[in-house]
Amino acid sequence: MLLEGRKAIVTGATSGIGRATAERLGHEGASVCVNYYSQKEQEAAECVVASIEQAGAHAIAVRGDVSNEEDVKAMVAQAAKEFRGLDLLVNNAGIEKKVPLLRMSLTDWNAVLTTNLTGSFLCLREVARVMARRRGGVIVNISSVHEFIPWPGFAHYCASKGGMKLLMQTAARELAEKKIRVVNVAPGAIVTPINRFVLDDPEAKHAVEEEIPLGRIGKPDEIAAAVVWVASEQGSYVTGTTIVVDGGMSLYPKFV
Repeated sequence: MLLEGRKAIVTGATSGIGRATAERLGHEGASVCVNYYSQKEQEAAECVVASIEQAGAHAIAVRGDVSNEEDVKAMVAQAAKEFRGLDLLVNNAGIEKKVPLLRMSLTDWNAVLTTNLTGSFLCLREVARVMARRRGGVIVNISSVHEFIPWPGFAHYCASKGGMKLLMQTAARELAEKKIRVVNVAPGAIVTPINRFVLDDPEAKHAVEEEIPLGRIGKPDEIAAAVVWVASEQGSYVTGTTIVVDGGMSLYPKFV
């Protein structure tokens, strides 16, 4: 097992990439704190915990809004106490909502930026404080190809992921001396609930698939596999960079 004995938090871990990652970490031997946002997700969080425990690993479910500083501090403290330390964070929690730029309200903007970027910062900071005392760890942010590809209708989402790129790079520089690695994993189009508006529209789905050289939309497990690899000792020389997992989407296949 690649992560035996590791102690992890995965934010937004009740569905999609977060769930696949939390379960894969458990199957690789890590103890996992399964973060969820609201009461309506509690049952799903408990199902993820059960799956991890069935694989023989330890898991807990912790409710918390990653954009709320006190929630993040409480979650990190609870997980660190339960696991007797932390050495892996997967910043996965994120939201998106299509809004044309000229109709985008400050509320729309803040909802995405506070969850995707501020939430990642708060979790990174609090977990890194624990890691610094233990002299080591890995922080993996689930970014997006939209940290470098513009996406009309999603200016707030792209801004949050672009900000995450420089947050990761700067944190990697600052934390390297403390033996903490910081990396982004950037998915392309993946079969997750957040992309349901595309997956449920055959025409839109086909249009997306035409943008992908491999000809298909990716699976959450394929992102989880990248997270596990870079978080393990096999990825021990990787920090301060983005690992793109997108089936070639960022090659712009339709550009001539």
